[in-house]
Amino acid sequence: MRYRLRVNPITCEAHGMCAELLGEIISLDPWGYPILDSDAVPPALVGHAERAVVSCPTLALILDRSSRARARA
Repeated sequence: MRYRLRVNPITCEAHGMCAELLGEIISLDPWGYPILDSDAVPPALVGHAERAVVSCPTLALILDRSSRARARA
């Protein structure tokens, strides 16, 4: 499985919870909005990414899952 992280900029309200829970991938801009260092989530961080997604107060953080076979096609 491949995991990719996305942020919906329309629903994000800059609470910063995602960066707090997943600082290895997400940093905040000066206004508190998330910046993804990479959209690819390493296998070791998938659990942390899932926790960050469900903890987002506005559900602006999205974790996409796809199989490798489908991603190459």
